[in-house]
Amino acid sequence: MARDDDLHDLTRHPIFAVLESEALRFIALSAGQRILRSGEVLFRRDEPSDGGYFLRSGSVALEPAGEERSEKILRPPTLIGEMALIAPTRRPATAIACEPSGVLQISRSLFQRALVESPRSAERLRRLLEKRLHGFAQELNALRETAFEDK
Repeated sequence: MARDDDLHDLTRHPIFAVLESEALRFIALSAGQRILRSGEVLFRRDEPSDGGYFLRSGSVALEPAGEERSEKILRPPTLIGEMALIAPTRRPATAIACEPSGVLQISRSLFQRALVESPRSAERLRRLLEKRLHGFAQELNALRETAFEDK
């Protein structure tokens, strides 16, 4: 039953919502489950990342480096370390549970295996990421145009 709940929870995030049911089920059944105590560190800034964490319950604070940035509180349904599911990265912040919290630990190898086993899921994810990158590029162009207008 708990894994059925995981399956439902995962579909609440766009990255997982585009996956076919078999790929999603594979991830839900294979992901590690972790319960964090209040104040427990999930990961530290600059650690190498080998995957992401799907926050199912509770809340987690991200504490970035530098005093110029304030901490960000994450609540479900949130995928922490989205890019780490696809490519090697380093953690940009320290993540600390604000209260008892439940996460699914999804390794990069698990996520990529699900995509290899489900080419349609991989294609759907590619289209989603392409659309998001296009949106980011448009935002950057708008910022650039604004910067040139200010000069």
